[in-house]
Amino acid sequence: MFPPLPYLEWISGRPEEATYDLGSSDLRTSAHRSGVIPESLADLPDPDEEVTLRSQLADEYGVAEENVLVTAGATHANLIAESAALSVAESGDGDEDDGTPPQVLVEKPGYQPLVSTPGALGARVDRFIRPEEDDELSADRIAAAARSSFALAVTSNRHNPTGRLTTRERLSKAADAAREAGGFLLVDEVYGSFVTENPAGRAFGGVTAAGLDGAAVTGSLTKFYGLGGLRIGWLIGPEELLDAARDAAFHLPTVAEPSRALARRALHNRERLSEAAREHLRANHELLAGFAAAHEKLSGEVHDGSSYAFLAHEDADGDEVAEAAWEEGILVVPGRFFDDADGFRVALGREPDHVEAALDALSEVLASLSADD
Repeated sequence: MFPPLPYLEWISGRPEEATYDLGSSDLRTSAHRSGVIPESLADLPDPDEEVTLRSQLADEYGVAEENVLVTAGATHANLIAESAALSVAESGDGDEDDGTPPQVLVEKPGYQPLVSTPGALGARVDRFIRPEEDDELSADRIAAAARSSFALAVTSNRHNPTGRLTTRERLSKAADAAREAGGFLLVDEVYGSFVTENPAGRAFGGVTAAGLDGAAVTGSLTKFYGLGGLRIGWLIGPEELLDAARDAAFHLPTVAEPSRALARRALHNRERLSEAAREHLRANHELLAGFAAAHEKLSGEVHDGSSYAFLAHEDADGDEVAEAAWEEGILVVPGRFFDDADGFRVALGREPDHVEAALDALSEVLASLSADD
């Protein structure tokens, strides 16, 4: 049985109700919210008829089409990937010495659905923690936590909630550790394109684990391109995992053809859309970095190129900050939904004018918390 997801239940409807939205992390603008066809795609050309969404993604990631599965968003992709990894583990010849179900390791802190969904699929869910000394993805922690029933290790890149970007070298080491333990590494890369410099290499300009031995990645058009209404995501991974993923996908709804068509158009024009998204990202990153630096009682790092960060206030925990902000119509996310109740996540996804006003309003809330102390 699938358990409740308190974070998604909590945030449902709040971005629309808030006067100032500092909770939504996708780079959305008013141009993405008009009519059936997003305004940002309305006047753009389509690719040739023989070009498929699957072939476009394969080209972007530098993999064969057989290594690509199109899904109804990244959450759908993560569920299918996790189900596939468990299926591979259960069909293998691994040791069953302790009688436990396949093990899934999920990084801590992390995004709540990545923790909850594997358990709903029947996995034993354990956590591996980022070392305090460098707050980075640790291959050693994966290796130390893996049991004989290990099936999958799960992380995110950019990391959610901190915004830290993991290098491909570290991802490679983590994939090696997962493979040596008898399973896979799954990297949720919905924020992987959040880099402010000119794109280099594949995967929409960002760092990717795609193509690493034993690694699978998920992504979508939601966060970077602000096209969440299309519900288009994908899973990129090794053949063994993708074969099992396709079996799992038959049990779930398929992707609507209108969404596929609009996604093909978006990817056909990705250079133009990426340029606009990066301009948006750069402006919001600068606003967030300036905001964090201006408040002495805030701790937490705004990582290079990130438009979201996990912060903590000296005089109030994450719930107190979030509740005080909400009373003033400002949406920020309390850290209890990301394994750390002391802090809160601030995400600048809306247009710069909106988030600049939102940060000014949040500054007043933070000042009142200090005054009440």
